[in-house]
Amino acid sequence: MEKVTLTIDNMKVEVPKDYTVLQAAKAAGIDIPTLCYLKDVNEVGSCRICLVEIEGARALQTSCVHPVSEGMIVRTNNKKVRETRKATLELLLSSHDRECLTCYRNKSCELQKLSEELGITEIPFDRKKMEKLVDDKSVAIVRDPNKCILCGRCVNTCKSRQNMGILDFVNRGFDTEVAPAFERSMADTPCIHCGQCITACPVAALREKSDMEKVWDAIDDTDVHVVVQTAPATRASLGESFGLPIGTRVTGKMVAALKRLGFDKVYDTNFGADITIMEEGHELLDRIENGKTLPLITSCCPVWVRYCEFNHPEFIDNLSSCKSPHQIMGATIKSYYAEKSNIDPKKIFVVSIMPCTSKKAEIVRPEMHVDGIRDVDAVLTTRELAKMIKKAGIKFLDLEDERYDQDLVGEYTGAGAIFGVTGGVMEAAIRTVAEVLEGKSIETIDYESVRGFEAIKESTLILGGKEIKIAVAHGPVAAENLLDMVKSGEKEYHFIEIMGCSGGCISGGGQPHVDAKTLMDVDVRAQRGQALYEEDESRQYRKSHKSPQIIKLYKDYLGKPNSHKAHELFHTHYIEREKFPINKDFDCE
Repeated sequence: MEKVTLTIDNMKVEVPKDYTVLQAAKAAGIDIPTLCYLKDVNEVGSCRICLVEIEGARALQTSCVHPVSEGMIVRTNNKKVRETRKATLELLLSSHDRECLTCYRNKSCELQKLSEELGITEIPFDRKKMEKLVDDKSVAIVRDPNKCILCGRCVNTCKSRQNMGILDFVNRGFDTEVAPAFERSMADTPCIHCGQCITACPVAALREKSDMEKVWDAIDDTDVHVVVQTAPATRASLGESFGLPIGTRVTGKMVAALKRLGFDKVYDTNFGADITIMEEGHELLDRIENGKTLPLITSCCPVWVRYCEFNHPEFIDNLSSCKSPHQIMGATIKSYYAEKSNIDPKKIFVVSIMPCTSKKAEIVRPEMHVDGIRDVDAVLTTRELAKMIKKAGIKFLDLEDERYDQDLVGEYTGAGAIFGVTGGVMEAAIRTVAEVLEGKSIETIDYESVRGFEAIKESTLILGGKEIKIAVAHGPVAAENLLDMVKSGEKEYHFIEIMGCSGGCISGGGQPHVDAKTLMDVDVRAQRGQALYEEDESRQYRKSHKSPQIIKLYKDYLGKPNSHKAHELFHTHYIEREKFPINKDFDCE
């Protein structure tokens, strides 16, 4: 690769020719502050915080977009640069809602952190504060334009990474804000509730709709039996909210914290994932053997399911009829667990701790009920759980590891654990499907061909004399490309896994915030994903159909995979959705 040599703050630096000044400074260990910058997503230089002085240039330049050149001389920290950055930030803060003490992002806000770094102690400009309507009509996402700094990170994330374009800049001048078109609420758009706009936002202009108070009330109600379940990906990220390195596995501490919060039972969604494998795996076998609709496409990700319903209704029949693992777990708790424990299911309150904001929308779908009883009653994101632990005064880092409750639905396999990373559902399913087709135990556990973070991964397996073609995609852009190849006939598959977020659930919209500077250096997906593979390897059983409790569940209660009873509890249907229904008045309170 061709390189150039430049001087940054009197230091000679050799970097690739296609670097920006910001990248070159980073390579030299020099920190240039940024705000609107988000690697590979929002590199537009709009906030002007990353200004530097380049010898020979008529004005200060934005380092995040300015290319390096041979012999360039850059100054990142002289008086002119420092004062200009500070004045720029003061102007931005003059119209910002500076209610930091009561803000959802207090102590995790990039604007707050930047203000401290640049030494902001007062705002010399008159404040022009305008009270704008807060859009809280969505079941999953709250948009607060009073906190928006117009950086554009959410806009470009929604457009380029999630292939949606729900958000954009509207109006002009002081009236400019980021919002859906035509003054619509987020609730009245084809939003897929992925929450990637939340993870991109450096402030609290976008946040999840919280269920924390609902959960506190349930825990405090002595007449309610409150059961909590945790998704695979939460154990790989919760520790970050307490200062632990990205990807630290905190399974035992998380369980201990949940028990101290007062939940009556603490279970792992991995058990529901094991059921999903049993049901979805046999659904695949049925479709292959009986000439039914192929490819079978996974339905465990509500972001992908909603994307499909809005944008690709022609593939709805390809979707697995299985509910997602936490819905299956909720249905199991309110049926099998309730019956065996002699508890009225109407008095059971199921809480799901999820890395995903779309799960909040999923639980209120009318299809997610059995005999009028909702599978799951509340969803908390990983971030919300961290807030509850802190509010309860629990010293998370001092907790001794504890185990999930082991009765009835407590034992899970490594196959369930890897559901949280792209390719994990496919790998877990193949572990079971392979043995069914071969009619014998197979030593192969790890299917490396579906691991990793390539946008699309594909493989062909020979199982039981049959050629099984599989593919994995993560993120709507990759999903679009894959579906286009299927529709055109360029590719044929038997089984496809699609996740709505890059990397899968480990990068879900409900995970702890990671600032843009860290994202320049760290692949968060790889570190969190590794934690899940470690969880998989630590389990006694690594194939869903080998779990003694799964075997007992089917023997004593369900009969067999895809039985009538299993379909009543664990299967559902999906619908084509109208992208823009009749326009409703935007009357957020």
